[in-house]
Amino acid sequence: MSRRGYARLQSSAITAEAWNAAAGEKFAAQTRPGEMKRGKLEVYVRNSAVLQELTFSKKKILKSLLAAMPEAKISDLKFRVGSVD
Repeated sequence: MSRRGYARLQSSAITAEAWNAAAGEKFAAQTRPGEMKRGKLEVYVRNSAVLQELTFSKKKILKSLLAAMPEAKISDLKFRVGSVD
């Protein structure tokens, strides 16, 4: 299964679910989790205003993500303006 990439798809679905819970109703519709590289989770945001607001809430969101997914070993969040759809 892992050779065909199914494990990655399942992992990204769990990450999206955990991200939506951690980000809250306010940011869930305006963001989308991307790939995790070297412990940093990339998060795509709709615009720079949302990016700035998320930066202020970064520690709180990271703490919620770690509580929801301790096995993921997320050390940081990297926000990028990009396509959310």
